[in-house]
Amino acid sequence: MFVRSSIIGFALLFFAVSPIALAETKLGAKIADFKLPDHLGKEHSLADYADRDVVVVAFLGTECPLAKLYAGRLQAIADKYAKRGVGMLIVMPNVQDSLEDIAAFVRQHKLTVPVLKDMRNNVADQFGAERTPSAFVLNRDREICYRGRIDDQYLVGIIRNKPTREDLRLAIDEVLNKKNVTVPETEAVGCIIGRAHESKSDSEVTYCHDIAPILQAHCVECHRAGEIGPFDLSSYSEAASWGEMMAEVVRQRRMPPWHANPKFGNFVNARSMPDKEKESLYTWVKNGCPEGDRKDLPQPRKFTKGWQLPRDPDIVLSMPEPFAVPADGGREGVPYQYFRVATKFDEDKWITGAEVLPGNPAVVHHTIIYVVPPNGNWEHDRIFLSAYVPGLRLDPFPAGSAKRIPANSTIVFEMHYTPNGSEQKDTTKVGILLADLKQIDKELITTEVGNLDFVIPPQAAEHVVTATSRPTKQDVTLVSLSPHMHVRGKAFRYELVLPTGEREVLLDVPKYDFNWQTRYVLAEPRKIPAGSVISCRAVFDNSEANLANPDPTKSVKWGEQTWDEMMLGFFDVMVPRDDARQAGKKPVVTGLDIVGTFDTADSNHDGGLSEKEVESIDILKQHFAAIDQNHDDLLQLKEIIAAVRAMPEPRRRRGI
Repeated sequence: MFVRSSIIGFALLFFAVSPIALAETKLGAKIADFKLPDHLGKEHSLADYADRDVVVVAFLGTECPLAKLYAGRLQAIADKYAKRGVGMLIVMPNVQDSLEDIAAFVRQHKLTVPVLKDMRNNVADQFGAERTPSAFVLNRDREICYRGRIDDQYLVGIIRNKPTREDLRLAIDEVLNKKNVTVPETEAVGCIIGRAHESKSDSEVTYCHDIAPILQAHCVECHRAGEIGPFDLSSYSEAASWGEMMAEVVRQRRMPPWHANPKFGNFVNARSMPDKEKESLYTWVKNGCPEGDRKDLPQPRKFTKGWQLPRDPDIVLSMPEPFAVPADGGREGVPYQYFRVATKFDEDKWITGAEVLPGNPAVVHHTIIYVVPPNGNWEHDRIFLSAYVPGLRLDPFPAGSAKRIPANSTIVFEMHYTPNGSEQKDTTKVGILLADLKQIDKELITTEVGNLDFVIPPQAAEHVVTATSRPTKQDVTLVSLSPHMHVRGKAFRYELVLPTGEREVLLDVPKYDFNWQTRYVLAEPRKIPAGSVISCRAVFDNSEANLANPDPTKSVKWGEQTWDEMMLGFFDVMVPRDDARQAGKKPVVTGLDIVGTFDTADSNHDGGLSEKEVESIDILKQHFAAIDQNHDDLLQLKEIIAAVRAMPEPRRRRGI
């Protein structure tokens, strides 16, 4: 289900904000002249701009995703202010950025501003630059008047549709107008500059013996050439260059990415790094990232190329035509795109695997592949087939299970694109593996519980929205759980309530991250007996404290765009295979929110509702005596579940 991200969303988890140990160059400090070569070998100096009233010096890196996004913006700023006496230099200080890499960066982003190679970090050290991207504004006397970010569109784990403050532009305007800069210093969020290391020769921890195995186990699956990690960690030179950043994000628990509360559930795909390995990483970085003896290097981990399916797909379906993704999504971002492809299958197809392969991972934030049966309704009957979203891991279907694609169905590609600073094209496709029906006795179905009728008030920091399934009509086997909200999502919890009233937390995500939506796969599939309900509880932060919040002054309702919200608890279940089962009909569907209602009404937390506590709940008030089967003048949750189980099933809405 929800399992991968765009490179930008992935990289935001890596961006760091805490200070690193550099000699501080204070505001007002005068910058001495310097000379650096550009990617063609031509030297440029600060003195070349003696006739300019203002000079901007910006630090970028070829592998840093934010630097890629801001390269074009810096060029636009340079073009806008050139006639007003402003000069600009872009400095590449990363030791790992070769002249060839820089030349490619210049071509890709169509830069005419001089882009210079800071071979030994001397200029970065002079400015006290710590991260890319970061910018410095120098006045006529070449004193630092501003230092920090370019604007505030991108923060740690946050992508805004547009900046709320264009810090660099405002600082330039104020310096040009001979005014003090209103906000002279901001926090640059981005990649730590890769500096040359002086390693300890007697370090007890080395890359070859200790760190390479750790990176192979936890990192290079994504951080290697052609994958979604923003830089390659499969070699010593690259790993050493990113050492400080790796240590920081591991210490802050942003990497490896995993958001489940360890108190609840056991998940086969849990990402965790043992404390001993963390300490080895910290020691290695502290000791200057020594390489060690290359004889100690482990064998490189092998990865499949192309499809990650266990074999080449039997059927591949592609978007009907390429989609041009603009360089900038504008104020509202790129609207969701929908592409429909007729399968023309003359019979039902049972599949044991499906993989979405984005044509351009740099701009595909997520893809969901739906199946709409012939004469089916998009709102009510669509079937979830597969997806590409934050956190890719292709998990095999449980043994003996398969998904069904009804004959003559239509495949729908739901595409969400995130621009990356230059115009791109994408043609995404999905590959499927056909099942040997002799081996299949279970159907795997993706279903969900959700709430579409919520309203999140303005400035609400802890707004709770709940939803409960109808009691299941048959036994089902739970395989995985995938919570889904948008940028105001704060926390999510799944709970199972058995017909006896016993309650069990299946999954708790105390810090939900829209940029990393994970499918939590149970280590052991969980049998859910008939008559049980699954309850979901979501918490939203619509306050100003949520820096990803598009507008804390507005009420927020259900909607498909990221500035709207969703409250969906997806999960995969298995049921016995039945070829005659109605296509699109799900074994678990949203019903009355009995668990959320019960918990809210149980004011004294005694596990039962008195007549006074249900005074404002008409259906419970009217049928109190009939529901109270044990005649104790309290309604237990199990009694309410039994009563709801006897009610007719309401018509589903929007596939829920």
